Amino acid sequence: MMERNNRICDIMVCAMARMIQDGDKVFHGVSSHMPMIAVLLAKELHAPHAVHLNIPGGVDPSPRKLKKYTSAGSELLDGARSYFPLMEVFDLSMRGGLDMAFLSGVQFDLRGNVNASVIGDYQKPKVRLPGGAGSAVLIPTAKRAVIWRTKHDKRTFVNQVDFITTKGNVDRIVTPLCIFKMENGELVLDTIHETSSLKEVQDNTGFPVKYSRIAITPSPTKNELSALKRIDPGDFRNIEF
Repeated sequence: MMERNNRICDIMVCAMARMIQDGDKVFHGVSSHMPMIAVLLAKELHAPHAVHLNIPGGVDPSPRKLKKYTSAGSELLDGARSYFPLMEVFDLSMRGGLDMAFLSGVQFDLRGNVNASVIGDYQKPKVRLPGGAGSAVLIPTAKRAVIWRTKHDKRTFVNQVDFITTKGNVDRIVTPLCIFKMENGELVLDTIHETSSLKEVQDNTGFPVKYSRIAITPSPTKNELSALKRIDPGDFRNIEF
């Protein structure tokens, strides 16, 4: 199981890294080990001029100087080229200058609505969640919002979310089974990971899975895997599993 999870994690991280283009200004939030390492991977391999923005405000922190990855700790200020605080990230996004934001949530539905607020009725919820925080601002305003989630089941992907924390502008959702994309206002299947199958995706999704073709998420290359070992020798990207 651990070996399979490690493989799935690498597929997800590499898939997210490939979405980053050279020169993109990219932000990730708290508890975001996988997208953080995806940004570092992209900068090392194909997008050296991408700009890495984060919660502490360290712009382009150097992985060689990071002793551990927290995705939101003071380590992300070490070796940074400059300081760009979170409030400025919000302003940048609302002005149309943030190219990509990696964010997450707890529930997602066919229309790309994101719930990070409550499970159940809002007045008497079964579970009260942390809330939208920056997601409510960044998902609608970033040029591309990429969601990732380490769970893919019918409680996560539902026909209608219990509460709409934020909606609109979701570009991709990366899961342990597949990648969804938004097309004509609905989530449709983009690619399936080699470790999964169409049936597994359908069986674990609470809405009909739409697709025009069946494509497999490209496997991590030897070059990508080698770079991941250099960037993340402590395998911190698997903490989220």
